[in-house]
Parts: sequence; structure tokens; C-alpha cells
Amino acid sequence: MPPVWQASLSAQLAGDESLLGWFETDLDSQLHYAPGLVALTNKRMLAYCPQKQALAVTPAAASPSKLNGHLSQWQSWPLAADLKLHAIDQAAVGTLELCDATSRLASWRYTAARSAFARRLESQCAAIQSQRGKLSTEVVVLPTVCPSCGAIITSSDGICAACAPVAPPAPVSSLFRLFAFAKPRALMVVLGLLLTFAGTAASLVPLYLTMPLINNVLVPRFNGQAVSVQLACWYLVGLFGSAVLAWLLNWGRLYVTSWVSERIASDLRTRTYAHLQCLSLEFFGGKRTGDLMSRISNDTDRICVFLSVSLVDFISDSVMIVMAAAVLIYTSPMLALCTLVTFPIIVWLVYGVRRRLRHGFDQSTVATAHLNNVLADTIPGIRVVKAFAQEQREIERFDRANAHLVSINDGVNIVWSFFGPIISFLTELGLLAVWAFSVWLIFHDQITLGVISLFTGAIGRFYARLESMLRIVYTTQRAAASSHRIFEILDRVPSVPEPVNPVHPARLQGRIELRGVRFKYGTREVLHGINLQIEPGEMIGLVGPTGAGKSTLINLICRFFDVAEGAILVDGVDIRSYPVAEYRKHIGLVLQDPFLFYGTIAENIAYGRPNASQAEIVAAARAARAHEFILQLPDGYDSLVGERGQSLSGGERQRISIARAILIDPRILILDEATSSVDTETEREIQIALDNLIRGRTTIAIAHRLSTLRKADRLVVVERGRIAEIGKHAELLREEGAYARLHKAQMELVQGIGV
Repeated sequence: MPPVWQASLSAQLAGDESLLGWFETDLDSQLHYAPGLVALTNKRMLAYCPQKQALAVTPAAASPSKLNGHLSQWQSWPLAADLKLHAIDQAAVGTLELCDATSRLASWRYTAARSAFARRLESQCAAIQSQRGKLSTEVVVLPTVCPSCGAIITSSDGICAACAPVAPPAPVSSLFRLFAFAKPRALMVVLGLLLTFAGTAASLVPLYLTMPLINNVLVPRFNGQAVSVQLACWYLVGLFGSAVLAWLLNWGRLYVTSWVSERIASDLRTRTYAHLQCLSLEFFGGKRTGDLMSRISNDTDRICVFLSVSLVDFISDSVMIVMAAAVLIYTSPMLALCTLVTFPIIVWLVYGVRRRLRHGFDQSTVATAHLNNVLADTIPGIRVVKAFAQEQREIERFDRANAHLVSINDGVNIVWSFFGPIISFLTELGLLAVWAFSVWLIFHDQITLGVISLFTGAIGRFYARLESMLRIVYTTQRAAASSHRIFEILDRVPSVPEPVNPVHPARLQGRIELRGVRFKYGTREVLHGINLQIEPGEMIGLVGPTGAGKSTLINLICRFFDVAEGAILVDGVDIRSYPVAEYRKHIGLVLQDPFLFYGTIAENIAYGRPNASQAEIVAAARAARAHEFILQLPDGYDSLVGERGQSLSGGERQRISIARAILIDPRILILDEATSSVDTETEREIQIALDNLIRGRTTIAIAHRLSTLRKADRLVVVERGRIAEIGKHAELLREEGAYARLHKAQMELVQGIGV
């Protein structure tokens, strides 16, 4: 228990009373952050809550405590037989309720982060009440409670499962998930394995030919015996043929495995990018661009190298070791056993270095992503960097990120530089042991020179492949860290799901209805029961102070987020019943800061309809009042715009954005501060373009310049997440309410600027 509660709670406990569990709340009844405590003893429930927290719903059921003669904020409830505790989670806020058979006695609020602790106290209370319900003649054994987190300890060793450190899952397991991407190319994978086995077997043929060549040709000839030259030639031809065959098989193996690995990596990149496109805006709000780019590019490249080189070599080395071991055991079991003298030490070293390498590569991938984040920040924002003369500062920031990456990689290299040479040393010791034992055998006439030649050749390949195979520890841990980061994206579920039984929209009319719409960012509710109906073809202006919830309403109508409570209906159908992509095709969006992609102006206008004809593109540009300035560009509609449209002015980008919305011919139009960042002359041009765009469409416009909304059929004034007023411009001015105050403040500002 936190020390801040220990003294206060101890003062409340009686001499024969023991603490069994506790839960620390962090919200009051108004959902403001405030500390509180709910404690469970063997006799009662106690609660300490701030002044604003609703304690006893039925005050008579609670027993207030006195501290120093004054009524304290402690209350208690005896553990009656019908007393129950319920933890209820709703969105990001939970409620812990204390009830008896007839009523709710008290309730406490908490954030979602404390949900697991609330449910733990609920289970503790249920367990104690169950034991209290036993016959009085039975011995009731109260559960042991962890003093740190309040959880019931069930293990006999007294270790709390909630507090005990849990080792993170080994990211190497994520590599096995790559088999799902290899499944469509199973035949090529099998072909690669067959070529691996065949190539390895072919490379071992010279070992079998070397032994008879020495025993039947070289040794007899050295001893002066007559030896057939033809026999020697056959052995040499066999050696040459086996070398050529092994080369061809290994070439085929490398080609097939490289072909498969490239396509697995390609599928992984495509699947990851496609899944990113399906994720909600909520996901991107907490991620850095450079980090996501690093996962799709760098991490998939590492996986490709692992699959095409390291994994293939590992399989080949494994097959070679198994076959070489079979040759050794068949030739001389005792000598084969001698080769394994240093093998246990090597296995122990591999196990010890694996965890350190995994931790180092996890840090390295994060540091690489941070380096990419710096690039993703500064290159698109180079104009701001130069405007504030911060080039040296950004160079230093990049240098720090680069130095951090080098430092982490140095730590990995220190471990690996020790591991590699010591493995080589141990393999040399193993080979020395084989030679020593072979000398002893030959002195006792228990082995021939040909056998020694075969054995030394096989043992050389055995240890060489063993050393090569152990190097996969380095690449495996690196690839595992990369695959773990990619599957973190693929495992992410969109917060805006597709409907189970979709309703496919035809040509929408554009009737929008908001019914009791509520929405929360975390624990903070920003919309409080919005009710609004918009008729087809009607233009609605959303006005209100910054932070009132206007943009949130727009995001909900576009279904960038889903409502927490209530519903949004379009043409009488809940928008959650429409497929997301099909629904958004009926919505045109013009933002305050329009985004243009690198490419031609024609491609940017036709982004929503890539198959649009040139005539349709020109017609949309004319309606958006963009045709004239486009023709003045060097290549007209084929002129390239820089990244994010930096080669065009703000008004030009805005008119291209309007043309893009006109071309898709949406039934619902969203204008989010479309004219707020341009001069008066450009605003006039944009306003004419907007008049062409608005005609015949259901339009919702947000604008801080109230003068731009005078053509709206109705104005909706939003304040603090609620609709304060609805009406026309003149009507709202006469009412002298929230809209009149906003209008008066703007008029005073304009007059002040004019003076």
C-alpha cells in the first residue's frame, strides 16, 4: 500500500481487524482526478474519498468515522451476508459499486488504467463472502493478501502472481509467424529444401571417395605396389563430378530460396502497409512517421536477408552437421564421441549470449526508428528550419541520434566480438582433440590412413559448419526484433471496425441525424449528448470557441472515430452499418491546410477518382476557380507540385483541394476552416469556388470568420461539447446569446485592426 494511506488506514482499524485487500481510486464523482481508497477487512468495507466523491448513496447504511472529534471522510459498511462489490467498466471510466440485496450503498470512480485492480478487489470480496457463508462450525481460512498490490496469493510459496516479474515473450517466436506468408509458395519452399538436402549430400561424396583413393591407390603406390592408373582416374573423375553436381545444386538452392524470401518480404511489406491504411486515425496520433517508415522498409529488409541468406545457410549447415555426424559415427564411434568434447560449452555460450543480443537488437531497432524520425521531421519541415536559422541545431539533433545508435551497436558488437572468436577457439580445441585421439589409434594400429583422412575431412566440415551455424544467433535475434515490430502493427485492431452485416449505400440523399452523441478522448468527455438533424441539401454552419467540439463532430460524421454513446444516422441508417470505404466515397472534405501529394496537378485533382477523364478534371478545376492559374504554370495540368504542394501558394492549394472534392461529386460536404488562412482577394475566389461546390449538397462548414457563414441555412453554436443555440444569423443576433457574443467580439477585433 502507498505510504500516504498507511497511517490513516491504521487509525481506522480495530485491534482484531486485519486488512485483506485494498483499491486506490483516482477520480471523484465529477470525473476530476482525486485520490481515494477502498479497503476490505475481515469485518467491513472502508472507504476514504475526497469531498467531491459520492460515498454513501444511502447514508444510513454507512457508518461515518470520527477523527479528533471531527467527522472524517472515512466511511464503513459491515460485511453483511448480502453485501456485494461490483466493478463496471464503461469506455475509459469505471465504477466500483457496493450493493446489498435492495439498493446501492456506495460507488467510486476510476480510470481504465486501474480496471484490473478494481476487479481484483471485487474477486477478493466475493471470495471472503463465500467463505463467510460457510457453517460456523467450519474453520474459515482467510486468504493471504499481497502487501504491495492487494491481490490474493494462491501459490503455496507466498509469491504474488500479479507482482512477480514476468519475462517478456521471446520475440524469436514471431519469426514462426512468417510461415503463414510462406504457405502460398509451399512448393517452392519444398523444392528449396530438397535442393538443400541434395546439395549437402553431393558435397559429402568426396569424403567417401577420398578414403578408398588413399587406401587403394596412394598408400599401395607409396609402398611400391602396382596400382591401376585407370582406377585412380575413376576416383578423380568422381571427385570432379561430385564437385560440379554440388555446385549446380547449391546454385539452384540459393536461387529458389532467394526467390521465395523476396516474395515473402514483399508480401510482408504490402500486408503491413495495407493494414496501416485500415487502422484508425487514433493509431497514427501516437506514432512517429519515421518509426512506421523504418518498420516497413528497414525491418522487412532485415527479414528478407535473414530468410534468403541466414536461414538457408542454417538449414544447409544443419543438414551438413547431421550427415557429417552420421559419417563420423559410422566410421569410428569412439572418435566421433571425441568430437563432442567442447560441444556442451558452445551450447552454454549460445544460450548466454542470446538474451543479451536480443535486448541489444531491440534497442537498436528503436534507435534506428528515432534516427528516421529526425529525418521525417526535418526534411518536410526544412522551410521552418531555415526560417528560424536552426540548421546547426538540427544537425546536432541528428548527430545525437546517430551517436546513440552507434553506442547501442557498439554494445552489441562487444558481445558478438567476444562470442565469435571464442567459438572459433573451442572448435580448434575440438579438432585438436580429434587429432590427438587419432594419433593414439594409429600408434595402436586401430585405424588406417584413409580413415584418418576421411575423418579429418568430415570433422573439419562439422566444426566449420557448426561455427557458421552459430552465427545465425546474431541474424536471428536481429530479424526477430524486426518481425516483432512488424507484427505489432499487424496485430493492431482498427478502432473503427467494419460492420458484420453491412448495408451497402446506393446514392445517398444526405440526411444526417445525430442522436444523443457522446464522445471521449481517454477519460475526458468532449461531447455531451449532441442531438441534431440536417436535411438533404441544407448548409449548416458550426461555430463556437476553440475546443468546443466542432472538429470532433466532423471526425465522427466522417467516421474517423466512433461515438462512445448514441448514434449518427445518414438517410436513416446508422453509419456504423455502412462499409467504411463505401460510406466515405460519398463525403467530400476540404481542410484548412490542404494536403497535396507529390505528382502532377491533374493527378492531385483526380486523387478521389483516378480514372477521371481530362475533360472532367478541367471542368472540376474551372468550377474551383483554379483553371486560370493552372494554365499559367509551365506545364499546365502536367506541372509537378513539390512535396505537400510547397511549390504552390496557400490559396492555390486550397482551390486544387476544392476541385478534388468537386470531381468526386459527394452528397455530403465537410468544410473545415476552408478560407481561414488566405487573404481577402483569395478568399473571394475560394468563396466563389465553394458556392459551386456547395450547390445541391448537404454541407457542414466550420469557420471562425462568421461572415463566411451568412449563406448557411442554419447556424449551430457549440459550447463545451453541447449545442447552445441553433438558428439563422439574424435570429441569433436578436437573441443576444452565445452567437451574439462571438459576433460582437469579432466585430470589435475587426474595428480595432482598422483603427
